[in-house]
Amino acid sequence: MEAFRSHPRIGESRAERPAGANSAAWSAQEQSGVTASEQAIKAPLADGNSEYEKRFGHIFIVCATGKSAEEILRILRRRLQNDTATELREAAEQQRQITQIRLKRWLAG
Repeated sequence: MEAFRSHPRIGESRAERPAGANSAAWSAQEQSGVTASEQAIKAPLADGNSEYEKRFGHIFIVCATGKSAEEILRILRRRLQNDTATELREAAEQQRQITQIRLKRWLAG
């Protein structure tokens, strides 16, 4: 849960508890598909983020690298159908993927 709090919500630029400058820059890069999207997608994403947080008690975590805003919105809507245990496992897997990508970037840099 602590790791989840270091990520900004999809479509936002600031995390509840930022992990550092590199993490913020990497989040922005990973979410570039959402940042460039039209307002027509950003509003449903914001609504979905809110619904997700109310349902599961933490922010929606998805490995956004290479995904469009539309694809992320579809994933969010699908995952809202999960039960709590299934969703926690899926969120943890997404966190693992994000961490792996960031470790590779950090080691290459």
